[in-house]
Amino acid sequence: QPQLVESGGGLVQTGGSLRLSCLASGFEFSKRLAGWFRRAPGKDREFVAAIGWSGDYTYYADSMKGRFTVSRVNANMSVYLQMNNLKPDDTALYFCAAARRKYTDYGRSDPSEYEVWGQGTQVTVSS
Repeated sequence: QPQLVESGGGLVQTGGSLRLSCLASGFEFSKRLAGWFRRAPGKDREFVAAIGWSGDYTYYADSMKGRFTVSRVNANMSVYLQMNNLKPDDTALYFCAAARRKYTDYGRSDPSEYEVWGQGTQVTVSS
């Protein structure tokens, strides 16, 4: 069964850093765009970042540029999200996802273009 499992969330103070990891299994992860989304309490799911199937291209929501870095190691079936200079507004449940299409970055910020989702890892930033 296709599966994604996130880890690395936790409680951190404002200005701190966290590195989220996502491990894939059961499908051809290396051929698909991988994305990170988040859902804050009382808010809709929000695009955070994505990385193309080869790792050559990365994409970020405007509010994350310069603070977050997405990367992947296909040999390890993993995608990562390094988060620096965290703010209380970054508090959310963070999900990784793998796109439904192979060999394309189409729809990188659109949740409907993603087929496999993890359960999420909680990030809490205290002020």
